[in-house]
Amino acid sequence: MNLSATDLCLTVDGVDHLKNVTATFRPGRLHTVIGRTMAGKTTLLRALAGLQKVDSGSLTRAGADFLKTPVWRRDTAMVYQQFINYPHLNVFDNVAFPLKRAGLSRDEIRRRVRQSLASVGLADFEKRKPSQLSGGQQQRVAMARSLARGTGILLLDEPLANLDYKLREQLRDEFKTLFSEQGDTIVVYTTTEPAEAMMLGDVVLVMHEGRILQSGTPQEVFERPATTTVASIINDPPMNIFAGRLAGGQVTVAGFQATHASAHLADLPDGSYRFGLRATDVSLASSGVEGQVTFVEISGSETFVHVVVGKTPFVVQIEGIHDVALGDVVRLRLRPDRLFAFDEQGALMRTPSYDLASVEGR
Repeated sequence: MNLSATDLCLTVDGVDHLKNVTATFRPGRLHTVIGRTMAGKTTLLRALAGLQKVDSGSLTRAGADFLKTPVWRRDTAMVYQQFINYPHLNVFDNVAFPLKRAGLSRDEIRRRVRQSLASVGLADFEKRKPSQLSGGQQQRVAMARSLARGTGILLLDEPLANLDYKLREQLRDEFKTLFSEQGDTIVVYTTTEPAEAMMLGDVVLVMHEGRILQSGTPQEVFERPATTTVASIINDPPMNIFAGRLAGGQVTVAGFQATHASAHLADLPDGSYRFGLRATDVSLASSGVEGQVTFVEISGSETFVHVVVGKTPFVVQIEGIHDVALGDVVRLRLRPDRLFAFDEQGALMRTPSYDLASVEGR
């Protein structure tokens, strides 16, 4: 049974937390909602769970008005960013707690608890207290408690956000398998991390300032971001966006020499555009336009170099650790065949051919 939201709106103190949110959540699919902090992701989950009233709009499931369905009858479980476990109970009893409240038999409780603990890799931890577990293990206990209930709707609010990078990476891989085994459950998972949204989601919804700007498969959203805002949100680091002109088959952008327009731009009319280029498609070179380094960030085996050309900022993502310092003058080259073209209002006009697998593999 689908869960369908139509024009959900919520305004608090003049700020739109939800603005005409329309989406359909289908059983057996993992829906990732990606957006920056304060985009409205948690508010949306709370509205789906019945923990947050909305000003207007509709929410239906199997033809029933879900907004009028009491929380306790919504068949919904929610896992929060700040995982919640009962410190005085061991792992088994933490997971069993809602099952006991539901009045299930002792044998059924034991079966469900052990099955859910096994699914999250905690089969041997039944007798431990939360204080004896790592952060990742505690998050898995909270996950197991939700899974044991066997709910039709599972809502996860940035469940990996407070974990270290390596643990997030490990659990992300495990979650992909775990969620695929949920059968007819509707799973909605919020995140601020593009890689997480792309890896986990069957459907990706991009949210900003209370609105859903675009939804589709990871490949659709990655290859054809509907606006410059979507392009910035779905890329890490955000896509470089800059002004430019197309005239006589030549593209001129941000102080760079005019270059021949690639085939995907050939049928655009002459005029001003906003162009986009991923950080991997900008490079430091021995020749090119000069810019000044404003910030250098080393992340694992990659270096992110922030450069200003004139007044236009660029981020360059390069493999390995590089000896680049704040204030250095460097030269940049752009890949014209990778340019995304947006109109001056930010709507997508043309997109290059791009391989999603190359991003998932990084």
